Amino acid sequence: MPITTCVFDAYGTLFDVAAAARNAAREPGRETFARHWPAIAEKWRLKQLQYTWLRAVMGTHTGFWQVTQDGLDWAMESEGLEGDADLRERLLQLYWELEAYPEVPAMLHALKDAGLNTAILSNGAPDMLDGAVKSAGIGDVLDDVLSVESVGIFKPARVVYDLVGARFGCAPEEVLFVSSNGWDASAAAGYGFATAWVNRAGDPMDRLPASPETVLSDLTGIPALARA
Repeated sequence: MPITTCVFDAYGTLFDVAAAARNAAREPGRETFARHWPAIAEKWRLKQLQYTWLRAVMGTHTGFWQVTQDGLDWAMESEGLEGDADLRERLLQLYWELEAYPEVPAMLHALKDAGLNTAILSNGAPDMLDGAVKSAGIGDVLDDVLSVESVGIFKPARVVYDLVGARFGCAPEEVLFVSSNGWDASAAAGYGFATAWVNRAGDPMDRLPASPETVLSDLTGIPALARA
């Protein structure tokens, strides 16, 4: 069955989640933070993800903005920076202005030129996603931005992936789902989507019941994959 719809995870897939810490470290007066930013970026992202999984298991859903703040607080304390309220505020501000990866605009334009539906399916809250899409300037090449907030549980719950078919009226086999998170791509493969894992870090494959069909180092090859 041909692909009609390409759906992307947002954070780490279209948007560079390390950009907030990296850009803050470049600002004047943040020389101390410049030594910590790689560790902060890595720990912040890890805790943000862990808190979504744990809240889903515990049935204690909250908005993605809360887990983003909680993850940052843990990361800053782990690096001995918990007392820097100005830094915390600046990092959170920059998270609303994340950069898209360089290949994203051209890739999305190519999909639209091919007549495919394009969408985001994200754990992010609608207002956060709206800010990221506007900051990256890609709103004109997305048909929709789908958030887990409409179902009240984070990925990889199957009800989240149901949102795609409900929105576009397509079968799972018509969907190419793309994520930089191996666990997300694996869950989507188990759901029935065609899947691509954007493995920017060269990580090993997750040991899960299903695996993504395609592994790429960036998003450049997605239009060709969707047409194949």
